[in-house]
Amino acid sequence: MSVGLTWVAIVAASAVVFALKLVGHLLPEHWLAQPRVARTAALVTVALLSALVAVQAATTGRSLVADARLPALVVAAVALALRAPFIVVVVLAAVTAAVLRALGMP
Repeated sequence: MSVGLTWVAIVAASAVVFALKLVGHLLPEHWLAQPRVARTAALVTVALLSALVAVQAATTGRSLVADARLPALVVAAVALALRAPFIVVVVLAAVTAAVLRALGMP
């Protein structure tokens, strides 16, 4: 892909995102207050965040990898399930990844 085409794609994607944000601000508030819309918005947020975490934890470039990030993610998920404070979750995941990398896991 050429550099020019990449920039066209970036600008187009930015315009679409800006338009979506603008539409969100222009919609009447009572439309957004409906339970179905609020529930859907919450689920979309969770799905997008989950996809981002999965991509960041299990890929490098264009390939799938199983390195120290995956066990750290599992530790973080368990800590969240046990209702640990967020800072504890982050520290546990970081320590897990650091220890596994120190032991030679990529």
